Amino acid sequence: MLVRFESSETGEILMYAETARALLEAVGKECTARGVFLQPEMLAAAAALREAMKAAPPAPDEAEEAACRREKKPLPVSFGQRAWPLLDALERTAKAGPEANIIWEAGSDF
Repeated sequence: MLVRFESSETGEILMYAETARALLEAVGKECTARGVFLQPEMLAAAAALREAMKAAPPAPDEAEEAACRREKKPLPVSFGQRAWPLLDALERTAKAGPEANIIWEAGSDF
């Protein structure tokens, strides 16, 4: 299932529900079919997401990348790489004023 995030100030972000769940749980949001980040809570959510990124396993190093290429396997995507679009949207939208918001929608709770 896909989850669509839409900011009043930035572009649309689509991600799989599994990824969206990890990101929303990191910032203390419930994984409901619809939800919202209001402007007053965005910077705190961005800070929580940055902390979660620090605690997550790092991106693959050069040796791991070389091994994936040799074995013709796709490179793993780190938590930080997956979190970056939402983090950017939270920080940019937070600066837009009191009416700014980010909503998400999915087919069902996830």
